[in-house]
Amino acid sequence: MEKLIITAAICGAEVTKESNPNIPYTVEEIGKEAESAYKAGASIIHLHVREDDGTPTQSKERFRVCFEEIKKKCSNVIIQPSTGGAVGMSNEERLQPIFLEPPPEMATLDCGTMNFGGDEIFVNTETAIIYFAKEINNRGIKYELECFDKGMVDTALRLHEKGYIKDPMHFNFVLGVVGGINATPRDLIFLVNSIPKNCTYSVCAIGRHEFPMVTLSIMMGGHARVGFEDNIYLSKGVLAKSNGELVNKVVRLANELGREIANPDEARKILGLK
Repeated sequence: MEKLIITAAICGAEVTKESNPNIPYTVEEIGKEAESAYKAGASIIHLHVREDDGTPTQSKERFRVCFEEIKKKCSNVIIQPSTGGAVGMSNEERLQPIFLEPPPEMATLDCGTMNFGGDEIFVNTETAIIYFAKEINNRGIKYELECFDKGMVDTALRLHEKGYIKDPMHFNFVLGVVGGINATPRDLIFLVNSIPKNCTYSVCAIGRHEFPMVTLSIMMGGHARVGFEDNIYLSKGVLAKSNGELVNKVVRLANELGREIANPDEARKILGLK
């Protein structure tokens, strides 16, 4: 099998210090958490940014200073900004981080609309997905295709056939989100069997589902995402002290299963970044 690429989603847009006081908000906290994940074995930092009070933002300037802080601490890591932002943001607002100079190596591309529970709707029309894909392509950035359900996989494949989404395709299967596909072995196997064999994929799952689904991905030849965005617990009832603790757990699981960990340059080669 390929070496395992570990992505750390270090803060997200929604989880707060009220749930876990170790959630990073400030530039310094984000840099510290990125470093903890990198030193533990993460090759990719999936990045949302916050204002100092925890408010989610897609400010290009905030991303710029967070990129600089992360690169000071772990210069070789791949930084993957989110273009998802937070519910209610405009498309133009969400796309701001792709216009950094130099452009990021990767960015996310959400592949469908989600009902997040209650009145929260995360809107990604087909027109918007095509717009995002074109802008990301124009900047020479590789997208990670965020798929919360089977229909989003089908959308990505249809837009690939039309030439909007380019090879090599890399998917991230997000399991267990309200409104999306469940976090079960059946559902993950269904998603993996729905993509072409020449694609790569990563797996993340919410809360208690995180480590069982990541373990299955490791066994199947996929890659792994963990982090405070998805799960704040190291084990039942035990809050994680850092993203590094969550990454360390994945490394231990991979070692037990005989899967080597990719460093950032190896991840770049696997993903077609170099």
